[in-house]
Amino acid sequence: MIKSYKPEFITCSIYKWKYLLADNDVKKIIINCLDWLVKEGRVEVYCFVIMPNHIHFIWQIADNIPREKVQGAFFSFTAHEFLKYLRKNRPKFLEEFVVDKIDRKHQFWRRHALAKECFSSNFTKQKMDYIHLNPCKPKWKLAITPEQYEFLSASFYFNEDDRYTWLSHIGNI
Repeated sequence: MIKSYKPEFITCSIYKWKYLLADNDVKKIIINCLDWLVKEGRVEVYCFVIMPNHIHFIWQIADNIPREKVQGAFFSFTAHEFLKYLRKNRPKFLEEFVVDKIDRKHQFWRRHALAKECFSSNFTKQKMDYIHLNPCKPKWKLAITPEQYEFLSASFYFNEDDRYTWLSHIGNI
């Protein structure tokens, strides 16, 4: 059977590049959402990294599910959870996400996530390496080695770590 979607490299950035995702509790909202999307059978997630102001992942949307429904569920779920968390724990920081829009009072995600189809195994490997090395870059200094960074799939691939049970191995790269 031919798959409707190929794996995709996705980048989602926080509105105004604020460091919303520097907070580990906020990172866990992303983790919980990815876990939920996988359990719902909407996607397979192959790798990810959560950086202070953006995320990267490679996922594959399930057959017969419109892309807009999956991405919409991701953005909606996380935005609602961010709002609840910030209202309770960081109300002053929440003020930085206030917008004057007809359809919302707060905006957490920048519009138009970047999505690139993984058209070859070389492209996919290059994107996985980029994801896994991102926290180690001098700009970020979040870890010395990829395996040291908790909010990353590197230890799943390099150490067979099963903490993120919703991750799947991507084949043939």
